[in-house]
Amino acid sequence: MLVVVVVAGCTSAGSDRQKTPATADPAVVHTASGALRGTVAPDHRLFAGIPYAAPPVGALRWRPPAPAPPWEGERQATRPGPRCLQDPGSDPEFGRQTDEDCLTLNVWTPPVSDEKRPVMVWIHGGAFVNGSGAIYDARWLAARGDIVVVTVNYRLGTLGFLAHPALGERGDVGNYGLADQQAALRWVRDHIADFGGDPQRVTVAGESAGGMSVCDHLVAPGSAGLFDAAIIQSAPCQAQAPLPVAEQRSLEYAAGVGCPDPATAAACLRALPADELRKPVWFVGIGADDLTGPVTGTSALPVDPVRAIADGTAARVPVLIGTNRDEFTLFVALRYLQQGDRYTPDQYPGLLADTFGPAAAQVAARYPIDRYGSVALAYSAAVTDGEFACVADRMADRLAGTAPVYAYEFNDRRAPAPEPLRTLPFPVGASHSLELRYLFDVGGAPPLSGEQRRLSEEMIDYWSAFVATGAPTAPDAPRWPEFGDGSYLSLQPDGSRVTTGFAEEHQCAFWSGLP
Repeated sequence: MLVVVVVAGCTSAGSDRQKTPATADPAVVHTASGALRGTVAPDHRLFAGIPYAAPPVGALRWRPPAPAPPWEGERQATRPGPRCLQDPGSDPEFGRQTDEDCLTLNVWTPPVSDEKRPVMVWIHGGAFVNGSGAIYDARWLAARGDIVVVTVNYRLGTLGFLAHPALGERGDVGNYGLADQQAALRWVRDHIADFGGDPQRVTVAGESAGGMSVCDHLVAPGSAGLFDAAIIQSAPCQAQAPLPVAEQRSLEYAAGVGCPDPATAAACLRALPADELRKPVWFVGIGADDLTGPVTGTSALPVDPVRAIADGTAARVPVLIGTNRDEFTLFVALRYLQQGDRYTPDQYPGLLADTFGPAAAQVAARYPIDRYGSVALAYSAAVTDGEFACVADRMADRLAGTAPVYAYEFNDRRAPAPEPLRTLPFPVGASHSLELRYLFDVGGAPPLSGEQRRLSEEMIDYWSAFVATGAPTAPDAPRWPEFGDGSYLSLQPDGSRVTTGFAEEHQCAFWSGLP
């Protein structure tokens, strides 16, 4: 399951307002909805738990997000709002409150200035079943990067993506979590100037499920015009569910929770207590890991993003895209830790068959156990290459035909990881999500070393420059070329470097040749 457990361990109403004078109380922001009081530190401000849509409860369950109601007086914005309802089986923030009323966001800003700063809207990962915007402490990006960062909660799991036919007209079901993200982007368009942000310079960004969401926004009709650039990190953007599959799985789910009759299912489902809907509806899988999430063939997402990108019909905006050197070791590690799975050589053919179907024998020949030293590492390498690295490489190649693209590989194979991942019988290396602690203060692992801290500062400089200008630059760091000739920036603590060997190292010619 694509979880974030290692992380936790245009004119607008706002843009027409007068610039906030530097002498005003920096802890207070006035918006069209009401006044907000946040927290102020010497190098940043935080306004947390801001509602961007109405509570999606009662009759609004499985409906598009409605506008947030205004409030009287001064609203406290010093603590994040509740997390959206989570999968109890893989909860990275166990103990923090969850609630169906969860559509809030957090705004991190540099100190007050008359200058409008560029904006990054961050969409969290977690397989669309867990996580929250509160995980991502963005003070480094705000302070060092001099950008505004918005982190968003959106409906997850069954409440975010159930595609039962009774919930609406055909093609209008599912994708409620995606619609929440679009509502947050509209909120940014309309209100971010009040916080010192520039609504004309908005980058939508995310990792894992959040990166998949960014792929969706590149092609979703309702996202057009809401952002000016995109950052896609470690995203298997091919994993969206076709509508027929999502509908069938949703029918089965509804029957399992006591709503088997399609004629009465909508009312039955909306009447259920929220706690009875915590278990996610599963649509598709990567390896042995199940996924829920966005549904294609719908009005919200007519075409899957990989196909639209290949056809050249995605939004033509600058894109920063990349993966981690050892993406899938995390998921093999989690199955080892949670379920005791210790893959043996006799299980390897079955693992590959479950993941790659008729191509399993070809994959086994390409990724023999003896080359990698264990089944865990051979299987991880195959899924890393086939489902992450080479998917991103193909997308980068196609996107580069219409707009500037900058590709990276995070390659610190000693990146700090939470304690359980440091005591496995195999190394996790530069695994899925480990690059996040170089951009955000997420805690839960040993501190960065001196070299790793320098890499972190370099990455913050690159990312924030991309948000500001559409091109990643960093002082005293390698020039990051556009992707045109297959160039990648390999991000390493002993010195980042430009390479053109990414596709060969991850055997992308082999993967593109499979049926």
